[in-house]
Order: sequence, then structure tokens, then C-alpha cells
Amino acid sequence: MSAPHLKPAATALLLVDYQIGLCRADDRCVAPPLAAQVEARATLTVSAEVLAAARQAHLLIVHARLGFDRAYALRTNRTPRFDRYPREGLLLEDGPAAEIVPELEPVDEAVVTKGCVDPFIGTPLLPALVANRIDTLIIGGVATNLAVESAARHAADCGLQPIVVEDMCASFSPEIHELAVHQTIPLFAHVATSADVRMALA
Repeated sequence: MSAPHLKPAATALLLVDYQIGLCRADDRCVAPPLAAQVEARATLTVSAEVLAAARQAHLLIVHARLGFDRAYALRTNRTPRFDRYPREGLLLEDGPAAEIVPELEPVDEAVVTKGCVDPFIGTPLLPALVANRIDTLIIGGVATNLAVESAARHAADCGLQPIVVEDMCASFSPEIHELAVHQTIPLFAHVATSADVRMALA
């Protein structure tokens, strides 16, 4: 891990799935092991610091969240793991569990809602990045091995330069997180720390 070179005008920050239902260990939570790791790693505190630095540097900021219409008709991921959402009525896009956590609440920033793991699928994320002439994408979110890794892979395949911020991420266990950030994600993305990124933006 090292400090990346960033051109603010060509850099965007993508915040993925920092939602109450995924990051808060309360009765709205749909993934308690993930929420526990978010708390243990102080993921939201770290992410808020990077978000503040990105705002100060006038980066394009996009929030992505998992959310469903009431018919779950726009759910594009049809794997068995996603079957529990319609079955249990989870993460409705207009419900409290799908809301972004207050620490990272968007302030005049774009929000895309997805019906799958990858924030590029079924959303205007890529056209928006292209329209804003973005070539570097800083990524933080949950879970490391799912939405974050999917976003980084997709960004790399589209010709963008993805930077995954390790301590902005969390997964269902420390072992899964470590495997992703040390073994798989470095194959197609730069892995940095929040301190690296804040220094590059300063």
C-alpha cells in the first residue's frame, strides 16, 4: 500500500452500501456479522474522514445503495442468496433500512440505487463518470469481497483506475476481508489506506 497520485478533477469517490440495514447492529439489520465488523473496524468513522477530504478537494462523489421497489421487479440479481429480500420484504428503497447511515449522509451528491451487488449494473454510474471525465475511482464500502470487489473489477474492465481504500471496507469476517484486500483486489485495483488517500487529496 502506498499513497496514490490523484488529479482531483479526474477523480471520483464511490461509497458503496453504507446503509443502516447493513452497517447498524440493530433491529433493522439484515447482516449482523457484517455490521459487527463495520463497528469493530470503525469503518464509518474512517469513511467519514475520507468523505470530508473528498468534499474539501471538490471530488465528484457518488453514493450507491442496495434497494428494491415493492414488487422487487427491478431486482436484477436472481441468485438464491438474494431470494431472502423479497421473501422477507427487506431493504425496500423507501424504507429506513435502505437509508445511508447519518455519518455519510449525502449532501447535494448523487445517489444510485441498485438491485444487485455491482453498483455499475442497472444504474447510470458509468455514464455519469464518463460525462464528468473521470479516470480514477476511489472506492470504499461493504462488503469488501462483494460490492467493493465487484465495483473495482467493473471499473477496471471499463478502463478506469480503481483505488480501493482498505480501512473504509469491511466484510463478514476479518479473514474474508483480508483475503479480498491482499489476494484478489490487488489483481485489478490499487489498494490504499485512508491516510494515503487523505494525504493525496490534501
